[in-house]
Amino acid sequence: MSTTRMSKNRDDSPLPRVRWPRYGVDAPAFAAALGAVGTACCLAAGRWRLVRNPLATAGAALLAHTGIYLHTTLHGKLRIWRRELDRAGLKGDEELLDLGCGRGAVLIEAARRLPTGHAVGVDLWSATDQNGNRPEVTLANAAAAGVADRVDVHTADMTALPFADDSFDVVTSALAIHNIPSPEGRHRAVDEAMRVLRPGGRLLVADFWPMARQYAAHIGQGTLRGLGPGYWYGGPWLGVTLLHAVKQQL
Repeated sequence: MSTTRMSKNRDDSPLPRVRWPRYGVDAPAFAAALGAVGTACCLAAGRWRLVRNPLATAGAALLAHTGIYLHTTLHGKLRIWRRELDRAGLKGDEELLDLGCGRGAVLIEAARRLPTGHAVGVDLWSATDQNGNRPEVTLANAAAAGVADRVDVHTADMTALPFADDSFDVVTSALAIHNIPSPEGRHRAVDEAMRVLRPGGRLLVADFWPMARQYAAHIGQGTLRGLGPGYWYGGPWLGVTLLHAVKQQL
């Protein structure tokens, strides 16, 4: 396990300085491909009369999908997580863990609400899942948000968390668990989240609705709630659902 909570990179160079947090784009290759295909369809429609209408329709639909996707990843998900964290009614002294924290969108919003608490993020830092996904960037975002003193990040696998049982009051995760390729691995991640929660602690997982339903079925508890158009990655077929579960008291 690697832990990062410092003012320098691992190569001893200063952390990148940013004026405000920048959280990047989720699955950037997918968004780029979607936009490129949409643009290509529109250009082809201008050249090939026989298939102009279907190409123009397909191009417009793909570009609209791209626009909604980018709005969600850059703005919509942030607004919705602010709402959900406010709704959670944090007291401010909790220990919170964010699984697959990436560049810190949920981690840092949570830390803002923990003036005497602590927010910990874990990730394997894949650039496929989010552009510029590195622990140094997450810490720079935390510094820009003024919460660096209450944020730690770890390089760790969410299917084998390096924390003791009953360590956290809240565990969050935003579109991370579905990236684990096997159902067994995804179930282990949810089990690990429940293991590190203290009795009475809360699990808040946002993921595509079929996945969220599977997580709830696996742990045998929890409520599911769609998060609305602001969390659509292009349309309702890629909408996000929130799983909320409470670890039972012993």
